[in-house]
Amino acid sequence: MINGDLQNNNKLLLDTFCKRLGYSFIQPELLREALTHRSHSASHNERLEFLGDAVLNCAIAGLIYKCFPDLPEGHLSRLRANFVNQQALSDLALSLQMDKLIRLGEGELKSGGCHRPSILADALEAVLGAIYLDSNYVQAETVIRTLYLPMMESIDLKTQGKDPKTLLQEFLQSQKLALPEYIVVTTTGKAHKQKFKVECVIPTFNIRTLGEGTSRRSAEQAAAKLAYEEACLHH
Repeated sequence: MINGDLQNNNKLLLDTFCKRLGYSFIQPELLREALTHRSHSASHNERLEFLGDAVLNCAIAGLIYKCFPDLPEGHLSRLRANFVNQQALSDLALSLQMDKLIRLGEGELKSGGCHRPSILADALEAVLGAIYLDSNYVQAETVIRTLYLPMMESIDLKTQGKDPKTLLQEFLQSQKLALPEYIVVTTTGKAHKQKFKVECVIPTFNIRTLGEGTSRRSAEQAAAKLAYEEACLHH
């Protein structure tokens, strides 16, 4: 009876996910494969991820070509890279609550693999590849358009493609001010699962912001984002 309850609960989660996605699978086994990490079993999502990556890049290229008719090729390339990078994909996967659905091996489960950006991003690409195989390119493109259009409509072309540290540096240089200082405040956790807390300091504006991340770089970016927002208020 317990197994039956688990199966029903899993089906409900998958059905809810498909509603969020805006696509129902004709071959549910493709979706299961797309949500299976290689740590779980021999039948995993890496081949579907390869396919989905190609489908996504083509669809995004077409979308930004139509949405931004005045942008030159170089800007379009940077824009596409920003939409298909690991962070963008993992954020979308989390918004679809894919962390509750990805099937992982015991080791990955214990180490919090369901929240790892690389695993989430790969799984979303695999799902897109599965949609392509389950139907056709047009259906996959439709799902991608639904996921990405809100992001494209709210985009700031002046800052798109630039990370917070770069934006902060360019802003301070435009004001002829010294570059910020990044100080590691704390490092916690085991080697494979560390968390960093970094402070970004801009003495001229008396700004000190804290950022956290699973790497020093990501913590610096988080601190820089807050510092940039504060610095712009001073301008």
